[in-house]
Amino acid sequence: MVATLTRVFGVHNLALAEDVVQDAFCRALEVWKFRGVPEKPSAWLLATAKNRALDVLRRQRTAHTFAPELGRLLESEWTLAPAVEELFAANAIKDDLLRMMFSCCQPRLAEEAQVALILNILCGFSVNEIASAFVSSHAAIEKRITRAKKSLAASKRLFDVAAPGEFAARLPAVHRALYLLFNEGYHGASAETAVRAELCHEAMRLAALLLAHPHGATPASYALSALMCLNAARLPGRVNAAGNLTSLFEQDRSLWDGKLAAEGIRLLELAATGTELTEYHLEAAIASVHARAPQAEDTDWAAIVSLYDLLMSVRPSPVVALNRAIAIAQQEGPERGLEVIGTIEDRDRLAGYPFYPAALGELELRRGRHGAARKHFRAALALARNPMERQFLKQRVGACERGDPPEPAILEPVTRLQGEVTS
Repeated sequence: MVATLTRVFGVHNLALAEDVVQDAFCRALEVWKFRGVPEKPSAWLLATAKNRALDVLRRQRTAHTFAPELGRLLESEWTLAPAVEELFAANAIKDDLLRMMFSCCQPRLAEEAQVALILNILCGFSVNEIASAFVSSHAAIEKRITRAKKSLAASKRLFDVAAPGEFAARLPAVHRALYLLFNEGYHGASAETAVRAELCHEAMRLAALLLAHPHGATPASYALSALMCLNAARLPGRVNAAGNLTSLFEQDRSLWDGKLAAEGIRLLELAATGTELTEYHLEAAIASVHARAPQAEDTDWAAIVSLYDLLMSVRPSPVVALNRAIAIAQQEGPERGLEVIGTIEDRDRLAGYPFYPAALGELELRRGRHGAARKHFRAALALARNPMERQFLKQRVGACERGDPPEPAILEPVTRLQGEVTS
């Protein structure tokens, strides 16, 4: 809605577009309370936003300048309604989403600001959610988004998605934003729940838009889409019937979405053209190893370690190093895993990441050191970001206190801290 209304009003009237969207949602709160939620709520909201846009254009076209590329179409009543109707058509909305994604990634904005804009404008992230994703403060993110919106509003036109050179220059920032959106849904910092499938599917939808565009169907785009499909295939097994998180080792793999996994492997094969090797290729390859293993004990950990070695050379980070150490522990034993964790550079960046102490606790538990493991799990519990994570970690603390025999239970860690998107 924001993307399409910005196309109607012009990028310099971004705030007006957001106000009209807000009006549509407020109207829904008023009307649906009495009439019930319509059969197609998104269509209802789009129609309401379109009608509100027409009202604004009719009332304010003498006081405002709107999208310059629409020119005289908005000046005459004969052409106004048909022009707006055409802009709200399904294909036009897809183009508007691409335009807005790439407009948010203008070169004069820092990459963090580009990603924050996409998350805020196109994906509906609140300032608090973006602050959690970037491991930053509310005030800092609010300032960043405000400055970025002012910069975007100062642009004369939305991005032209038909320009191949500019498209390619901005594509990496768009990839990062979509990666972060998926990551927030799959294993994010939401205070309510650890799994938000709707965000994963939204990221997959936007990534599919990229692949449908001739300039967007690059090896990196295919690899990113493959990664999303392969991880999304595991979503049905990440939460059990009681609503609790389950570890990668405990998941019922019969619940995994085989069709989605097969699509991910197909996309990964399409990503293998040319000479480009990105972090998305390697992360998707790691996910494919998991997807191909019928049971957890069938996992080819040697292959995963090798892929993490490559990932450390392509995009090193403390979280990648932590995941590599966990894979080494699976292959060579907990003592070796702890040894490798002790060599991770910049470990202080993991201070607020709950699965760093959780990994230490798990490996100590596998060594039979229940006291040390309990200490680490309690530290992880203090950092847990939502009830699902807290419940999982409480169970691990309880296992330590009871002296239960060790069973593999490390949750799936993300490949990079969200705050490392631009590091």
